[in-house]
Amino acid sequence: MPIRLNELTPERLSGLRRGIEKESLRSLPDGSLALTPHPPLLGSALTHPYITTDFSESQVELVTGAHNTALDCLAELDSLHQLTYQAIGEERLWVSSMPGHLPPDDQIPVAHYGTSNIARAKTVYRMGLSHRYGRRMQTISGIHYNWSLPGLSSAEYFALIRNFRRHSFLLLYLFGASPAVDEGFVAGRPHGLQKLGRHSLYLPHATSLRMGRLGYQSDAQASLRVSYNCLDSYAASLQDALTRPYPAYEAMGIRDDHGEYLQLGTTLLQIENEFYSTIRPKRVIRSGERPLHALRERGVEYVEVRCMDLDPFEPLGINALTSRFLDIFLLHCALSDSPPDTPEELGAMVLNLHRTAARGREPGLLLERGDQTVLLTDWAAELLAELEPIARYLDSSPLGGGHQAALTEARQRLADPALTPSARVVATLQQNGLEYVDFVRQRSDAVWQAFQGRKLDPAAQDRWTRMAQESLAEQARLEAGETQDFEAFRQDYVSAQRLG
Repeated sequence: MPIRLNELTPERLSGLRRGIEKESLRSLPDGSLALTPHPPLLGSALTHPYITTDFSESQVELVTGAHNTALDCLAELDSLHQLTYQAIGEERLWVSSMPGHLPPDDQIPVAHYGTSNIARAKTVYRMGLSHRYGRRMQTISGIHYNWSLPGLSSAEYFALIRNFRRHSFLLLYLFGASPAVDEGFVAGRPHGLQKLGRHSLYLPHATSLRMGRLGYQSDAQASLRVSYNCLDSYAASLQDALTRPYPAYEAMGIRDDHGEYLQLGTTLLQIENEFYSTIRPKRVIRSGERPLHALRERGVEYVEVRCMDLDPFEPLGINALTSRFLDIFLLHCALSDSPPDTPEELGAMVLNLHRTAARGREPGLLLERGDQTVLLTDWAAELLAELEPIARYLDSSPLGGGHQAALTEARQRLADPALTPSARVVATLQQNGLEYVDFVRQRSDAVWQAFQGRKLDPAAQDRWTRMAQESLAEQARLEAGETQDFEAFRQDYVSAQRLG
């Protein structure tokens, strides 16, 4: 039985937390990828708690703490941006999810974290990603929204996740912002995109190419039908993928003829993070612990929403209204009845997501719902109506106002698709005769310029400087204290026994 709105006491709501992880490529002023190392002024990407890198050495990831209001969360994200712009000099943060001009695949730098075993494992894992999926795909960036509510059990978090997966097409329609891409991104691949200008490609009604068939997709993972009916079924599905040898990866091997590592293992997934999903159940892990073991031992602590594009019209890639809408949406997922998923429904969810990613603004677009097809706009309107009492309730709660305003903006976008970020991107390219790269370069320049005139206050500057220095010192301590052979470390880390 789901929780009910009247069970969300002010005390419980005041414990609601959200945090943001924002990935951004570092780019040069001409829109090409910056190939420089992660700036030392930002500390160690291995040990800094708030600033790291994702797949590429050129891909900064800014991680806020968990905050009890959207404004506090965004204020910290803003400070992290100020710090990063200060450290990268003339480089920019690319403000779109899809990359600009990329060098040849083998010249996209894989992230490097140092010489300790855990650092080497992180790099080898990324080398595995590059061999399995190609480096271009890994340069796609986005926003992850971490969210928790006090008192939710693991079973209730999984009920939330099932509803989220059923309804996440709505988030792609409302907030998808990657309808176009530079032609170089799909060079040599079948893509089905249409020309938009000389060097840009798009789909006229696309919302998020990032979340579609050209984005974070894997033919190998397409065979996975991970069930979210309970922690045990989810863990069993992941355990199978983490321990089942995959023929193509077995043929690749662990090391090449020169002894260089190609991947962490030959199973379908090297580690848990390789599993692509719009949302994940998460638990803070202890040092050296595998995420699946942590979930099994201590249950779900929060969820990680992974389907949000960077909004190129927002300096931080996301704004307070979007954050508040996510809060309403996630609460709705927790409050609503959530029947078990089935293999048939899991297939329909994937189909609906791909249709919305590629054609979400297309008039008359139909989605699969049970044994029927329904208009995306009808289903979306029904969901928005169900969000109304939650938005009103939150506006009168300790979380403060702005939730009904977020819902109003969503209704406007549903009524007029031209107001969605994806439509605004296409309109800007068409009306101004811009190529995709030139549009994002101009937006990235504008954000860079805006941050040039801002300074952190001295106390914040001192705090961040000290944190960067401490992270570098911690990395050095890890490297100095390393005694185990890396191959022994690797075998132990990927062993089935570590999964719990």
